[in-house]
Order: sequence, then structure tokens, then C-alpha cells
Amino acid sequence: MQIKNRFNLIYILWQVLIVFSMITRTILLVKSIPQLDLNFFQLLKIYAVGFFFDCVTFSYCAFPLTIIAVLLPDRMFNSVLFRWCSYIAGFAITYLMLFNVVAEYTFFDEFATRFNFIAVDYLIYTTEVVRNIRESYPVNTILAVLLLLNLGLFPSLRKHLSRSFSYSSKFGSRLKVGAVILSLPVLSFAVVDLSLTQISPNNYVNELAANGIYCLFSAFRNNELDFNKFYVNKDETAVIAQLKSMLQEKGSRFVDKNSLSVTRIIQPGGVEKRFNIILVVEESLSSEYLTGFGSTAGITPNLDKLAEESLFFSHLYATGTRTVRGLEALTISMPPLPGTSVVKRPDNENFVSWGSVMKEKGYDNKFIYAGHGYFDNMNYFYEHNGFKSIDRLNFSKEEVTFTNAWGVCDEDLFLKVIKEADLSYRDKKPFFSVAMTTSNHRPFTYPEGKIDIPSHTGRDGGVKYADYAIGRLMAEAKKKPWFHDTIFVIVADHCAGSARKLALPVKNYEIPLLIYAPSLIKPKVIDRMMSQIDVAPTVLGLLNMKYTSAFVGKNILASDPWTDRAFISTYQMLGYIKGDKLLVLGPQKKADYFSFVRKDGATSPIKPQEDLLLDALGYIQGTNIIYKKRLNRL
Repeated sequence: MQIKNRFNLIYILWQVLIVFSMITRTILLVKSIPQLDLNFFQLLKIYAVGFFFDCVTFSYCAFPLTIIAVLLPDRMFNSVLFRWCSYIAGFAITYLMLFNVVAEYTFFDEFATRFNFIAVDYLIYTTEVVRNIRESYPVNTILAVLLLLNLGLFPSLRKHLSRSFSYSSKFGSRLKVGAVILSLPVLSFAVVDLSLTQISPNNYVNELAANGIYCLFSAFRNNELDFNKFYVNKDETAVIAQLKSMLQEKGSRFVDKNSLSVTRIIQPGGVEKRFNIILVVEESLSSEYLTGFGSTAGITPNLDKLAEESLFFSHLYATGTRTVRGLEALTISMPPLPGTSVVKRPDNENFVSWGSVMKEKGYDNKFIYAGHGYFDNMNYFYEHNGFKSIDRLNFSKEEVTFTNAWGVCDEDLFLKVIKEADLSYRDKKPFFSVAMTTSNHRPFTYPEGKIDIPSHTGRDGGVKYADYAIGRLMAEAKKKPWFHDTIFVIVADHCAGSARKLALPVKNYEIPLLIYAPSLIKPKVIDRMMSQIDVAPTVLGLLNMKYTSAFVGKNILASDPWTDRAFISTYQMLGYIKGDKLLVLGPQKKADYFSFVRKDGATSPIKPQEDLLLDALGYIQGTNIIYKKRLNRL
């Protein structure tokens, strides 16, 4: 009896996974060298923690093979059929590991992280994502090259696999060994999580210490994180009291008898105005592209002109790095919570939202998306929070001139927005339309001949075409009878990228906000710090609307400058900005404090600041309490 040969398959799997994981880590490390301050001790930590997570990943992957090794009788295990099944499985595994190296590299190249919620989306929303990948990369060539590499590697693997067969074993012995191996994933599930990769203030170091496969399945499992379990927190009564003190503003009063509620009546002075609103949420429109923020590229001429004619907010921060995080902030005026956006979570209906406020006022609310609104659960979220959803399926053949993986081009989208506005106007209803664009997104394809940058050549072309489409939207809207009674709000969902050494690089969250209504609002530059969660209250303030609010955002034009603050985040790290200070809350109850320079985003660690922590927890933990107790619902 040679029990070790029975489990040789599992040992080979371990070797394959460890070797490919180490290769992937090394490739990503070489790519990241400009962002690293490498020394021997740091390198040792990266590979030691990385090896640990590679072994944890193996323990999960080995589970089904261990069951087979324990239960399969010798006659079947040593049969020709099972041997060939093992060869086929081995070939498939090495091919998948080769593919994983390429996939992790391209993902890291774009997002500067291992697989996360974005990668989960790539697996769930296969239609859009597969088409996007095919339009962005030479997929067939890559797959063919990987196949040739695998054909070269497999003979050596087959030789090792052959040693696993033609041996006898007793069930009791197999069961003992199998029990030990099967205990490893159980133990890992109980005591290991991704927070153990947080070994450095440098975000790249932490990502390199992780394992991409483990990160992918961790993202599947953890769509939200328990705030009280993982983050610094204080007594909830004190936290809500602090939040209420920061939400006080002229013309508002709290009305809910529940002491944990922030529900209040907003009652500004003046006559309420019933102007139409078109909110354009521009995909990946970082501030850095606009001339008003110092760009000399000249790729946003229409937005630059509009900025001069608008209320131009020049110090706005996106709350996150995903479209759904921006939509969450804009729609329900809520700071980011750890995990995925509320838009994608279950039980996301009936929030007190910008949509619910406008609906109560008799507005015709529409969420108009260039692609398929099932992506990221957008249609469901908007349809259950005061809007009618209109997406790619609602475009007639005549309304579509160009499509790519993500939907119709921005021009087609905006012409649809105008057509829907015409319908509301015909029915004598004020309208509130939210238009979510897609053209400024990889693969950066758009109709040829519109701008002087060829389609499919990169981000600059995507930005310039998006700008061109904004110009066309305004030109077409000015022909309409409702134009002079309409406020156009143009804001980004998030920046084009947020990858830097620091987990939350402040500069990479800056986005523009323009409020344009030449007949109604005088142009002015507002250089006060604000968050995406402040957009809805600010626009509602311009309309002098009286409404019941559970928003955590504020009307920036009716508040004192000393109260200005903003929020930035990844799915784990939560940032609170006030003045020139940044507090970053992370799992394992971490709280890191920094000062930063707004001009270039340079940061320096500082001593803990209790007042900054209390303010941050007031907003972030306070929002978590309100969300969990459903105190911001209708």
C-alpha cells in the first residue's frame, strides 16, 4: 500500500497553483516597481504573505479532488478511463492557470488591484463584458498562444500524473489523510480573510501579497462588510448625535421621534420653482481633462465653454471608483458603506431619494441608460426608487446609429433624452431625467468622423467624443420650448482611474460638476469642497423645494464653509476628508491619518486626531446605523 501515491494528484495541484501564483506575483511586482519603495524586508513580506494566501487558495481548490481521492475505489481510480480524465483535467487546469496570468495582468493594468467586485461583475454580466474584452484585446490570438504554451508544458505534467496510478490503498488510510486535507479549507474559512494582506501603507504592496483567485471568490462572498465587526466604531447614540449636529442647516428641522433618525423637513426661503432637470452622469470624467482644472490637452472644448456659463463646482470628490457608487451617492445622498454599492445589494427599494422627492412633486422621472440596465442592477434600483427605466431595449432601430459592448453611443443616448423630454412636455409634466453615458469607457469606440481622434485609439478619444456629444445635446436642447425652463446638471460617476501608492489617493477622486441653465442661473465658480452626496440637496436648494429628507448630504450653497467635507472609498477602505486632512478607515479596525496638499495630492502621515475621527464616524458609522435600521426609507 502506498497511500502517498493516491494523493499525488493533490500534491501536483499544489505545485501547479503555487508556481503559477508566484509567476503572476512576480510579473505584477515588476510592473509595479515604479510605485514601490522596495527593500529586502518588504519583498520578504510580499512573498511570505503571498505564499500563505496561495496555500489557502489551494486548500479550497483541493477540496473536490480530495473527496475523489478518498471515496474512489482502487479499481476505478487506477482505470484507464480515470487516468485519461486526470490528464484532461490537468491540461485544463494548466491552461486556466496560464489564462489567469494574462487575466490578472490585464485587470491589474487597468485597475491596479487583484480581482475584486469588478471582476465578479465581469463573470456575472457576460454579454457586455465578453464583447468589451473582444473589442479591447486580440482575444483569439492570446488564447491560441496560451494553447501552444500549454501543449509545450503538458508532457512534463503528464509524466508526474502517471505516477499516481497502479497502486492499492485502504479506505481507512485514505480517510485519515483526506480528513487532514479537508480540514484546511474549513480552518481557512474560519480564520483567514483579505485583511491579512494589509501589510503596508502602500496599496500596491498589499495587492501583491494577495492571491487573485482568492480575491475573486472573496468578492463573491462579501458584498458587504459588517461595520461594527471590522471598523473602528463608537456608541451609536453618540455617533448619531454627532451626525445630527453636522446636518443642521438653515431652514431644516428634525421630525422623526426615533432618536437614531435624521429625517428632517427642508424648508428654504422663497417661492418653490418647478424647473425641469436633466442630470447627465458622465462615465469616467476626471477633472484632469478639463481646462478649468489645468489641462492643456484641449479635448473638452464644449465642457470648457459650458463651465464658463454655469455654476461650476471646482472642488468635488467622487465617493468611489465604480459607476454604481456614484449613482448611489447622487440618487440617495448617502456616503459609501464598506462592500459593494447599495445599488447592487438586496433590499435596496424605497429609499428617500432624489427620485422620491421629485415624484412627490409631480415630476416625470426617468433613468435613461445607453446599455442594458440589468447590468449592475441599475434598472431594478431605479424602478424601485421613484423612476421609470429606459435602456437599450427601449431604443428603436431608427434611434441607434452606433453601438459597442456597453450600449449606444452618447449622441444616440442624448437624442433619446431629448425625445423623452418632449413626451413629458407634451403631457404638461415637469421632468427629471437621469442619463448615464458609456462612450468614455474601454474599448473607447464611437462613430468615426465626429472628432479628430480615430475611434478605438484610447482614453483621449473617449473623452473628446463624450465632450462632442455634450455639445450636440446642448445644441439640440436649445431648439426645444422647454429649454429655458430646464436645469442641466453634468457630473462624473467617478474618475478614469484611482491607482496610486496610497489606497485612497485624494487627487484621483476629483470630478467636475456643472449646473447649467443660462436663463435661470448666473455663472459662478464655487471652489468649496463637496461630495457627490451633496449634489441632490444643492440642486433641490436651487429650486427652493420644501421636502422631507433623510439625506446625509447637504446644500453646499446654504451651509457654512467650515462644515465642508467629502468622502472617498474603495470597497474596503473608507476615506473622510476635511480641510487638508484625510482619515482612512479600514478593516481590522484600522484608522490612518494624513495631511495632503490639494494641488498635487501629496500626503504625509500625521498623529491621530480624535475630532476628525468623531466627525468621520458621525457620517460613516451613522449612515451604517441608519441604513441597517431602514431609517432612510419611505
